[in-house]
Amino acid sequence: MRRFATRAALACLSTAVAAAVFTCPESATALSTPADGVSRSAATAALDRQTLADLDTAMHGEAYASVAYTFYAAQADREKLPAAAGLYRKTASVELDEHFREEAALAGVVGSDADNLRAAIAGETYETTTMYPTFARQAAADGDANAAALFTEIGKDEARHLAAFRAALTVVETGRGQIPAPPSVDAVQVPAGGPKVHSARTLANLDTAMHGEALARARYTLYGEHAAAGHRPALARLFQGIAQVEFREHFAGEAVLYGLVGTTRANLTKSIAGERYEAEVMYPTFARRADAVGDHQAARLFRDNAADEAGHAKAFQEMLDHLR
Repeated sequence: MRRFATRAALACLSTAVAAAVFTCPESATALSTPADGVSRSAATAALDRQTLADLDTAMHGEAYASVAYTFYAAQADREKLPAAAGLYRKTASVELDEHFREEAALAGVVGSDADNLRAAIAGETYETTTMYPTFARQAAADGDANAAALFTEIGKDEARHLAAFRAALTVVETGRGQIPAPPSVDAVQVPAGGPKVHSARTLANLDTAMHGEALARARYTLYGEHAAAGHRPALARLFQGIAQVEFREHFAGEAVLYGLVGTTRANLTKSIAGERYEAEVMYPTFARRADAVGDHQAARLFRDNAADEAGHAKAFQEMLDHLR
């Protein structure tokens, strides 16, 4: 989940982000009124607008945690700390395969293959036409040429993803043609180190972009599973391949400039703060709000996740104490 949690739920995600948008656009629409054209189940439509917004915030956080913890695990490997690496990998799996998956099911994230492609197209369109070009111009203006170049490069990648998803949608809708092959992944290593940019605005934009890439990876993973279950293996491969680009290439490249990874001790300290915030503040708040409007299933899920996060915080604290 969001691991810079001392920033009170982090301003970008305090807005209700549209289900199809994988980042945090300046004027995001609420999940209960999606702009992506994706039909929602009756149960999802019945959820309160605030509950849907809280689910969206939680999904952004869970997706981000899974990716960040994977890179923290790699750092623990480099420091020859296998127990810490194993703990991070286990926790990353819980965040993605349990928390994100359950919240996504309740929020109605996965639809038909055509719905999923339309949602992906909406997200990629925003990133390639608006978000990344804006971030690149701002980074250049602030003297962060390295970030400007990375944002420009990723924006071009997202344009290719957009074209592939549009072509895939034509195949799904018409039954004619071939699903494009997935892109190759140029994986980026994320060693420990401080920020490699100077501007606070560039840092904030990198943070927004990383959360968007993490969410895209998580959503595309579910979309790929749905396509595979529906006997569309080529579409499953496309979703899964692009998910890996978002994870191993885009997020990773941004994480290097952001200075996401520190020493394992520093990573554990940051992780403990984030997990405690979610266990003690964020999820309990979401649960109370959901109960107040009668969304009791969501409230139970939020409370269950809060208990899990408390366990994660305890495990990370014990690991940090052991390292000391």
